[in-house]
Amino acid sequence: MGPSDGAIPPALHEDAHDPELATAPAVLARFKRALNISMAAVIALALVFFLGGEAPVALTVQPQKLAGLVGIATAPLLHGSVEHLAANALSVLILGTLAGTVFPRATLRALPLIWFGAGFGTWLIGSGGYHLGASGVTHGLGYLVFTLALLRRDRASIAAALIAFFFFGGMILSVLPMEMGISWESHLSGAIAGVLSGLLWRRADPIPPRRRYSWEVEAEAAHAEAVEAESLEPARPHDVPVIWRRAPSDEAVILRFRPRPPPEQ
Repeated sequence: MGPSDGAIPPALHEDAHDPELATAPAVLARFKRALNISMAAVIALALVFFLGGEAPVALTVQPQKLAGLVGIATAPLLHGSVEHLAANALSVLILGTLAGTVFPRATLRALPLIWFGAGFGTWLIGSGGYHLGASGVTHGLGYLVFTLALLRRDRASIAAALIAFFFFGGMILSVLPMEMGISWESHLSGAIAGVLSGLLWRRADPIPPRRRYSWEVEAEAAHAEAVEAESLEPARPHDVPVIWRRAPSDEAVILRFRPRPPPEQ
């Protein structure tokens, strides 16, 4: 069996949690599926922007206005400029691929909550005007990845969180009001929805099996042999329980044995 067969080196062993997650074809299949879906989402955002013309205010989130509730469903599809679209498209592509590859089930369940949670939170706490763009959804995906990495703490989760932080570490501060014209309310609402989603569906995806090194297996085998050897040793005298004890008595019976006379000569 060669390296191309996906074999594990002799010095490594697999925990039998879910062997399918450890195979390279399974990981590659999840990556391709997540990448294709993320690219399709980016194409959809671009088509809405270039074919739809100027974003209608009626489809944006307008805080504390009854008519603004429509934007909860439609505002993430709208963008005000090419720069705005490009920034969110890059976030959707990278974060969507990361989350969909490492946490496919949790991401699928979290997306509706993040989408509508970001919009409703913006409508609830927004300070006026109108809000549009997919940044609330991207912040939700980013905080979903961060939260699941903290809760699960397996290698794949931590690696995904480090990659997300490398590209979008600014999301940690962009949930605060820092710049005019930037909807921090949408960022904060999406982040809260992402954290909540991580708490709700942290067990939706099985944790990949951890690779164990040969010295770990040898140490466990040595410990098991020591325990087995100790169990075969006879018990020490002071460890043997007393099952009967003679009652103390003042009268002691002493049997005297006379010595046998010597044989006659």
